[in-house]
Amino acid sequence: MKWLLILAILLGPVCAAHAAEESLGAKIKKVFEPSPTPTRKHRKKKATPTPSPELSPKQKKASPTPSPSPSPKSKSKRKKASASPTPAAEETPSPTPAETPTPSPPQPSARGKKAAPNVSLSPDEIVDYENYPTKVRQILDAGLGLTKQNLGYSYGSADPKNGGMDCSGFIYYVLQQNGFREVPRDSSQQYVWVRKAGDFDAVLSRKEDSFELDDLKPGDLLFWRGTYNIDRDPPITHTMIYLGREKRTKKRVMVGSSDGRTYDGIQRWGVSVFDFKMPPPPKSGDAKISPVFVGYGRVPGVRED
Repeated sequence: MKWLLILAILLGPVCAAHAAEESLGAKIKKVFEPSPTPTRKHRKKKATPTPSPELSPKQKKASPTPSPSPSPKSKSKRKKASASPTPAAEETPSPTPAETPTPSPPQPSARGKKAAPNVSLSPDEIVDYENYPTKVRQILDAGLGLTKQNLGYSYGSADPKNGGMDCSGFIYYVLQQNGFREVPRDSSQQYVWVRKAGDFDAVLSRKEDSFELDDLKPGDLLFWRGTYNIDRDPPITHTMIYLGREKRTKKRVMVGSSDGRTYDGIQRWGVSVFDFKMPPPPKSGDAKISPVFVGYGRVPGVRED
């Protein structure tokens, strides 16, 4: 009995220690058991941020990718839009200089306009042509012959081989071909040439039935000023040759080269027969070019037979 009591006394602290150890082990287990949960939470936290930064750059990359795609389209549209005025600008100089009044003389491009065909008349279509002086008929025959060659108006040309002539070039060529070697080249000097010969009639009236036209004869040179802007003295800018009256219309007609005068009321461009009529007076305050008929004169050296 004593031994049992002694054994119980000895084993008691051992059991207590064992129980204490068990409780301590349980405590330790409790300490270590919750540790994986925070680690899992920590892993979840790590897992959650990792996709978020991975997705955010993708989203950032995805968002700029569509934005640059329209930008090149817009650039291309701008390039196309900027390129479109270029041909227009190139075509704009395609407006031609002869369409609007310019400070320079009429240009050869005027022939490119849509206009009625040039006109030619035969001698038997002109009143009393057969009774004209011989030299006058020679000059007029040469001029009417040029009207059958479909020549345009070409500023600066006095040779039909160029495809056209200007007004004074026509006069120069026709008279040169008929032996008038002293004829000047431009209309202003042709006017001086006729004036110096002393057989010139000035015209101030703008009426076609004016007495100032009573001495007008076939073969006379006709002179205008103000048909285009140019700084010259005398300011003569246009010249033609008077043909007489047409049998069909009984109207005065002339021959030469022009970039827009009329025959039978329709504009013609080039070497042709044209109506001879007085230009209308300019409107008050009109700053546009205003043609004025100056007068007429006999070709120096041509006499009546």
